[in-house]
Parts: sequence; C-alpha cells; structure tokens
Amino acid sequence: MAYLCLLLSGAVLLVNGLATLNRLPWRDAAVLNLVVGPLQLLLGLLSLAGYAAPLLTVAGMFLFGLTYVYVGLDSLLHLGSKGLGWFCGMVAGLGLLLAAAWLGSDPLLAVLWLAWAVLWGALFGSLALGRKRMDPFIGWALVLASPVTATVPAFLGLAGTWPAGPEAAWGAAVAVVGLFCAAHGLARRETSAPHRTTPLPPGPAAGRATLS
Repeated sequence: MAYLCLLLSGAVLLVNGLATLNRLPWRDAAVLNLVVGPLQLLLGLLSLAGYAAPLLTVAGMFLFGLTYVYVGLDSLLHLGSKGLGWFCGMVAGLGLLLAAAWLGSDPLLAVLWLAWAVLWGALFGSLALGRKRMDPFIGWALVLASPVTATVPAFLGLAGTWPAGPEAAWGAAVAVVGLFCAAHGLARRETSAPHRTTPLPPGPAAGRATLS
C-alpha cells in the first residue's frame, strides 16, 4: 500500500507543480488533491489496522494524505494559505526526523524524506512567510521531484526491486541535488521572462486568499 501511495503522490506532485507554474488551473489540481488525499488516509488506516506496514511508513502516508486534503480545501475554499504554510513547516520538521529514523534501515528512503522535507520547507517559506519569489522554484522542484522521488521509486517498490544499500542512497542524493539545482535554474529563467498579463488562478502560487 505504501508503494501505491507513493505512485499516486508522483501524480499529485506533478499536477501541483504545474498549477504552481500556472500551466493548469489550481481548481483542477485541487480536485486531484481531494481524490488522492483521502485515499491515502484510508490506505494508511487499513495498513495500521492490519499491521501491514511499519508505523513510520504509515506516518508518512498520513502526512502526505493530510497535506493533499489541506491543499485541495485551501484552493477551493480560498482559506488564505497561511495555515497551510505553517502545517507544511511542521511536516518539513517531521520529514527530517523521519529521514533520520530511516537512515539505518533504509538509506534510500532517508534521502527521499530529506528531499520531501525541502519541498515542504519551501512551501512554508512561500505560504507562511510570504516569500512568493520562491514560487517558480517550488513549481519546478515539484515537477522534477515527481518522477525522481515518487514515481520511479514507487514503480521499483511495486516490482519488488527497491534498491538497498548506501550506493543507491548516494545515487539518489546526487539525483536530488541535481534536480533542485535544475529547478533553481529553470526558476531564474521563469522570473526573467516577460510577465504574463493573465492573472494567476486561485491557489498558493497566486498570492491570494486562497500546494503542493
């Protein structure tokens, strides 16, 4: 179930990133968040009830699921995003703790949690602290992180070939650093391009009273 949740997360990260970059309406992204979020919470509850996954794994499923539900409601109900931002800050801290907890038994997963903590932390900076200049970086980071930290690892897990050992973790760490550097470069090009005249849709990227 955890790998299935990770596979679904890859789709949500991609769509949320595209919405942040104004490539699609936030209303569309919100619907996907509200479909996947409750489903992940349900899968987490089923895993917890059946002892089918470690508690740390279930905790991660809950954190992702709650984030998606909050993102969907925040966008559709125009909640203002401040609360969502502080929630993302809390989850970023928990992500660092989960990375430390997984380091000994699953170093690859520890690297992935570090990457997700960076994403949540960036959302905290944008939504809670009002640093909207981070939005292009956040958008590109979500788009690039979707296959690297979610879709491909989920497929490997579902296929029974989840990489183990420090070599896989170091390879993932290099890939994650590369994707964040690429996101930074694309964000700089995004901000240097002529500004669009069409208004941004409701959502965190719009800086309006309205995620990842």
